[in-house]
Amino acid sequence: MAEIIQRDGTWAFDGSTVRITPGLHRSVPLFRQTYGEITVPLEAVSGIVHEPERKRGRLRLRLREGADPLLQATGGRLPDAADPYRLTVDVDRSGVAEYVAEEIRRALLLDQVPNEPAKSYLLAGPPVPVSVRSSDGTVSFDGAQVRIDWADTSDRVKRATGPRIIAVGDLVQVEWLPNSGYEDGFLRFVTRETAFSKLPPEKDPFALDLWGSARRDLLTALVAAAVTARLPHPSVRAGEFTDRPPQPPAAARAPARADHHDVLLRRLRELGELHRDGVLTDEEFAATKAAVLKGFS
Repeated sequence: MAEIIQRDGTWAFDGSTVRITPGLHRSVPLFRQTYGEITVPLEAVSGIVHEPERKRGRLRLRLREGADPLLQATGGRLPDAADPYRLTVDVDRSGVAEYVAEEIRRALLLDQVPNEPAKSYLLAGPPVPVSVRSSDGTVSFDGAQVRIDWADTSDRVKRATGPRIIAVGDLVQVEWLPNSGYEDGFLRFVTRETAFSKLPPEKDPFALDLWGSARRDLLTALVAAAVTARLPHPSVRAGEFTDRPPQPPAAARAPARADHHDVLLRRLRELGELHRDGVLTDEEFAATKAAVLKGFS
């Protein structure tokens, strides 16, 4: 057993898995404390780096592309302090850190773990049910459907539509960008009907606009990862395009364009109803309509 215990957390390697446990110190980010312990199978690891420095160094565990739904959902945009695969190491523990890194490297070599992208998720992702209250509302996921309950401070267009419930089967993608404290972030659930519509997050009833506490809004990444873990793996989605047979003539594709047109008309009709009911002002209606038309162009 190779193990290193630091204020930020504990890494333990038993030859087949790396067990990462967050520390209990108040300096450990809320995201890490909430995510809890992570068990990383050796087959999901592509490498490990020990970066010693004069005062405090770090260990970085690198995972194979497509192995972890958390990394897939966040796209490398997690702040360093919240990254569960990064451990700050005190200078007097550099020797232990290097020993842990060398044990993992040796095991990777002996087991001949491939370095190419994984064809399925090798980590389970956050457990469900999971629920997070953000600046724009509360988002919950039970493994089968996403529910968004808007906050009193949400845009009135969103509040007028009521709670949003989205079945996993209707989702094609989850998009996540953190609230940096300087720029707003968002958590967007892309469905087949909304794939062509790019409303701004503050107006989009399928998106949470993250503009409040960056510390708490970061927890929405848990929902993003949990949902991503239950969507088709990126390798499957890529195969849908690379293995697709030759496209039929344009006339044969007319039904697809008709569906596209029907979605556009439905979105415009919904906006018109909100405008007639006084939910949207003339300016809001014009701006939102323009955004919808641009997204479908």
